[in-house]
Amino acid sequence: MTLVDDRPLGAEQPAVAPEEQTEPQWVPTRALGRAVLLTGLLLIAGVLLGRVDLVVLAAPFAIGTAFALRRRPAAVPKVRLGTDDNHHVEGAALTAGVQVVNRDTVGYDLVVVRTLVSPWLAVKEADRPHVVTIARGGSEEIELDGEARRWGRHPLGPASARVTACDGLIAGRPVVSSARNVRVYPMTDPFDADEAMPRAAGLVGGHRSRRPGEGGELAGVRIFGPGDRLRRVDWRVSLRTERLHVASTLSDRDAEVVLLLDVLNEAGRSGGIKGSASVIDMTVRSAAAIAEHYLHRGDRVSLLEYGPVARRLRPATGRRQYLTVLEWLLDVKVYPAEFQPYDTVFGSQVLSHNALVVVLTPLIDNRSAEMLARLARSGRYVVAVDTLPANSAPPTRGPWTEIAHRTWRLERDNMIGQLREHGVPVVAWAGAGSLDMVLRDVARLASAPKAVGR
Repeated sequence: MTLVDDRPLGAEQPAVAPEEQTEPQWVPTRALGRAVLLTGLLLIAGVLLGRVDLVVLAAPFAIGTAFALRRRPAAVPKVRLGTDDNHHVEGAALTAGVQVVNRDTVGYDLVVVRTLVSPWLAVKEADRPHVVTIARGGSEEIELDGEARRWGRHPLGPASARVTACDGLIAGRPVVSSARNVRVYPMTDPFDADEAMPRAAGLVGGHRSRRPGEGGELAGVRIFGPGDRLRRVDWRVSLRTERLHVASTLSDRDAEVVLLLDVLNEAGRSGGIKGSASVIDMTVRSAAAIAEHYLHRGDRVSLLEYGPVARRLRPATGRRQYLTVLEWLLDVKVYPAEFQPYDTVFGSQVLSHNALVVVLTPLIDNRSAEMLARLARSGRYVVAVDTLPANSAPPTRGPWTEIAHRTWRLERDNMIGQLREHGVPVVAWAGAGSLDMVLRDVARLASAPKAVGR
């Protein structure tokens, strides 16, 4: 495997950057202590007792120790830590590698390599040391195979290498490499929405507008007028009516979709891609799926957090925006509930009145319901996506836990009913087709005639 340094030009610095050692720091091992002790005892006993055989017996130990220590390594090894790829997705295989390079002219008898790995990377045998031998001027690489279990930025490393040389008589202090942050992108659930958008703005998207113009959606047939193009002439109707008719179309327009992520609270336990999902897991994965769908259609997508920080990603289109969305989602986290949310998200400079606001919320905080009602009263098109897992339940701690949880569920259902009465559709996230029925109602509401007072 070829190591890939996961720090592209202009990217973030490694999480840990220890200073590289320039001079080796060697300490004696127990083998050296035993050899010196045994040699000294034999020599002292031979001198005191006047026995030459003990001195002769001590000679091999003294000569062997001196011969082994004649040349010590003069440089520390170089430890590199990397991965096979810079982009990983949940559930994908991950291959990391630790490379130890001997930059000296003396070989290493034994090298013990240890690596710290995040539990979400699930690297096999990551908790045990790896032992290798390295000849002079050579290098050895240790492969760590695993699986990326959950989205986020997960630490890989640092890796440490402890070298033993001179036939195991001396050992160097551990040489530590820099740590890496492995980026694992969320796996997008299958999602598709076939309904039209309530309002469209630009002229580059794939949604049908309710205004006539150049596009691919047929609006009807009308009599030829000044400015009409000849390629729009409908010859069948013209021959039948003996008057020149043209086919009119509706313009194709793009829409702005704002994904508002509720990061006030967390519920459930995250088990990775193959386990249970928490609120933040469902929020991030559904946001990635919805953003991918609308960006693929040419719409503008922006992201916004509802919390004390209110991070925002400006609206844009294209594949570059999709990659930016994935990077932005890696830093989503839940903030403590005692912080007050950032209320400036309701300003017109942040949320456009023509945008479709998709709020991803677990609806376990009254402030979330107040935020939805406030957006609806401001005249925006709001769709609430329930991200609370269906199997989320508090741990059983007493005889009243289940009753209290059922009571809380009833209160939550009552709050959802009140939101629907105020014109805020609430739908549970279920992958493909989750928003079709809701978007259909929102589009009909947008196209309905408005009452005008006289």
